[in-house]
Amino acid sequence: MKVHFLDLVSYRKHGEPAKGINPPRLLLEAFLVLIALGACLLKLPFATVEPVTWMEAAFTATSAVTVTGLVVVDTGSQYTLFGQLVILALIQLGGLGLMTFAVLTALALGFKLGLRQQLVAQEAVNEISLQTARRASGSIALFALVAEAVGILLLALFFVPELGFWDGVYHAVFYAISAFNNAGFALSADSLIDYVSHPGITLAITGLFIVGGLGYIVIMELMDKRRWSSLSVYAKVILLATLFLNLAATGAVLLFEFGNPATLGALDSFGDKLLAAWFQGVTPRTAGFNTLDIGALTAATSVMMLLLMFIGGAPNSTSSGIKISTFVIMLAATRSFLRGNLNVTFFRRSLSSETVLKALATATIGMAVVFLGGLSLSALVEDEFLDIAFEVVSAFGTVGLSRGTTGELGTAGQLVIMAVMLIGRLGPLTLGYTLTVRRKSRVRYAQTEFPVG
Repeated sequence: MKVHFLDLVSYRKHGEPAKGINPPRLLLEAFLVLIALGACLLKLPFATVEPVTWMEAAFTATSAVTVTGLVVVDTGSQYTLFGQLVILALIQLGGLGLMTFAVLTALALGFKLGLRQQLVAQEAVNEISLQTARRASGSIALFALVAEAVGILLLALFFVPELGFWDGVYHAVFYAISAFNNAGFALSADSLIDYVSHPGITLAITGLFIVGGLGYIVIMELMDKRRWSSLSVYAKVILLATLFLNLAATGAVLLFEFGNPATLGALDSFGDKLLAAWFQGVTPRTAGFNTLDIGALTAATSVMMLLLMFIGGAPNSTSSGIKISTFVIMLAATRSFLRGNLNVTFFRRSLSSETVLKALATATIGMAVVFLGGLSLSALVEDEFLDIAFEVVSAFGTVGLSRGTTGELGTAGQLVIMAVMLIGRLGPLTLGYTLTVRRKSRVRYAQTEFPVG
């Protein structure tokens, strides 16, 4: 039994990689197996109130494993307690990442990692050294469990008085796991619209998915060092970029939606408007919850959200997208070029050309996936272009927000979105592996001039 399990995660007892094993392919296969298993469980008669089709079950399982939150069947009313627990389990596995789970399990069983697997683990947890990769894997699981436990306690304080003890606790558990993993699954068809003016629930939910989107590396640095001057350049960049994006997005939502009678305009006080603008401004970077009607947002707000969903959260977090680090590196590279500086720098530290190229590759592949997904969906679904683009970018960033297109996709359209969700979740991991273990060419050719722009 242990041999088969270790073959699946590509480890051998003596730490040698199995012959013919391709880790990115194994990662994809593991996700596909988990999706298939989840679909089978969700198709069981006692998993749903009314029978669902195989496509609906597969779409839900894919959305849960990729922590997206796009749904074609309402989670709260159509799935039983068993079905909802299956969805929660898929969210938890997908949020932490199957690769991290594989590393954790292999280490827990006392098996030694081979050099290539250590490199994969190193890239998966985004650590600098191979030695810290092992410690980091355990820290990821502990960090997630502690964060979710705190979230459950906080949310229970608000849900229990309203819903009663057992229903309140269950809602707290469901939303804490869904929020921390940036999944966006909700027990109501209207997501969190009923709590648009509830500061306790909205702030607790946003706190959970912001922490999940920062990732354990940044949080652990904050806990260990506690001083800004002692933080690494990476942590400083992620924190500043997150703060800027969140505040800018909140201000933009407040500006664009303030007079919209279908969104902020319907709220009475400025405090309620500010709270709703904050929630809807920070949720697009892969969280997927909403306290405002997404379909009623202005075009300006929706376009801004396209950028936020494409950027996503921090590396090694529960979020997807091209990642904040990639976005910031691209901006820094542009700034350096315009200033005539060939070195890309942060806080008086230079980035390697390999890091810049990696960011370029990630952004380019992300744009290609979004374009091809949008092109395919446009040929299959008759809908407004903005709605289709919103759906595709939401799927790529594993966000889960929709302007109402999800229910109109049809079988072919659902398959396209499922593929985009899977690529959006697996892309950074598989690309990271490829860039880490690839053989570097030592051949250098003579330079040539080449016009750009």
